[in-house]
Amino acid sequence: MTGRTESIESMEQLAVVWRAMVLDRDAEADVRDLPGIAVRWADCRFAFWNCVTLTEVDADAALVARRLGQAAEIMRAKKHPGFLWLFEDLLGDEARGAVRTAAERAGLAYAFPGTGMAGDLLPLPEPAHPELTFVRVTTDEQLEAYADLNSRAYGFPLEDGRDGLLGSALWKNQVYAYLGLRDGVPVTCAATVEADGRLFVVLVATDPAWQRRGYGEAVTRKALYEGARATGLTRATLHATAAGAPVYPRIGFKPNSPVRFYSLKE
Repeated sequence: MTGRTESIESMEQLAVVWRAMVLDRDAEADVRDLPGIAVRWADCRFAFWNCVTLTEVDADAALVARRLGQAAEIMRAKKHPGFLWLFEDLLGDEARGAVRTAAERAGLAYAFPGTGMAGDLLPLPEPAHPELTFVRVTTDEQLEAYADLNSRAYGFPLEDGRDGLLGSALWKNQVYAYLGLRDGVPVTCAATVEADGRLFVVLVATDPAWQRRGYGEAVTRKALYEGARATGLTRATLHATAAGAPVYPRIGFKPNSPVRFYSLKE
C-alpha cells in the first residue's frame, strides 16, 4: 500500500471498529456518517468510546475549518466528553499547516498524539513470556479486570473504564481479548477484533506498576496470534499512543498516519 492509502485505511478502520464498539455499548448510540465526519459516540463515561473523526481526503483549509467547527458542535451537544481523532495525512498540505489554529478557533484543544500503524505480519509464532500466563476474557470478572487495567494505564477513574466495557457480550464472545497474569494477578491486556478483512488491535494496557517488562508486547502478540488463528487473517492495524508506539514495530507494524486527538476547550 502507498502511504496515503494506508492513512485512509487507518481512518476507515477506526470508523468500522468504533461502530461495533459503540453500538455494543449502546444500541441507540450516535453512530452517523455525515459529509466529511464520522460520528461514533456512545456518550458514556469511557472517553475513548466517544469519538468523531474527519473522513475527507485532501480537504482544503477552508473545508477543514468548517468540518472542525461542525465536529465541535457535535461534541458540545453530548453529555460526556470525548475526542476528535484527526488523521493529519489525509488533509491537504495547506490545511495540515493551518489545522492547529483552525481547531483552536473551533473551540478544540490539542490533547495528545497518536500514530496509525499496519502490517502484513500474520501469522506470528505462538507467544510466551516467562513471567506471564495468558487467559482469554470470557467472564464479567475478567472483563472488569480488563477495564480496570485500561483505566489505570490511561489515568481514568475505574468507573469510567467499567462503564465502557462491563456487560458487553461482544467483548466476551467476538473480541479476542486476553489478560496477562503474573502470579495469578492481571497486569496487562490486549485485544484484537476482525474488521473489514483485518485484525484491529484495541485497548492495549499494562498496569503502571508493571510497565517496561515486555508485558504489553507479549500480550499483544497473544491477541494477534489467537485472532489470526481463528480468522485466517494476515493483515493487522492499530492506533498507538505515544507511550505504546515503540512496542509495535518490534512485532512487525509500520507507522503510517500521525493521529492527533482533540477535546473541547474547558
